[in-house]
Amino acid sequence: MPRIIGIDIPKEKKIVIALTYLYGVGMDLSNKILKDASVLPDKRAKDLTEEEIVRITSAIQKSSSKIEGDLRRSISQDIKRLIDIGSWRGMRHKKGLPVRGQRTRTNARTRKGRRKGAVSVIKEKAAPKRVAATATPPK
Repeated sequence: MPRIIGIDIPKEKKIVIALTYLYGVGMDLSNKILKDASVLPDKRAKDLTEEEIVRITSAIQKSSSKIEGDLRRSISQDIKRLIDIGSWRGMRHKKGLPVRGQRTRTNARTRKGRRKGAVSVIKEKAAPKRVAATATPPK
């Protein structure tokens, strides 16, 4: 598996698709990177030479787009800022509810998680009453 920016990309896929396995890289950016690196998009990832991998890596680093760790860090900082200032969106992030105005009466299972069933109370069986022992044996 070729490694680009510390990420293993699938070797059997075409390089234009394999680059989309990097966080923050879609089809448009992938095509732009390959054009800048002068690599054919139809080439399989396993067929890349070391020199082509280096050119792709340098093209990614030269691009103005945030990718992988920088993008993840930026997104988490934005969410943390919303929570810290106490905005409505921040509160929704904090509570784990949908942020962009979706309904929550039904649906919203992705954000809310599995349904919590009704809490049922289990009553213990009452112990049978003991009959007081008498001095006379039964007949």
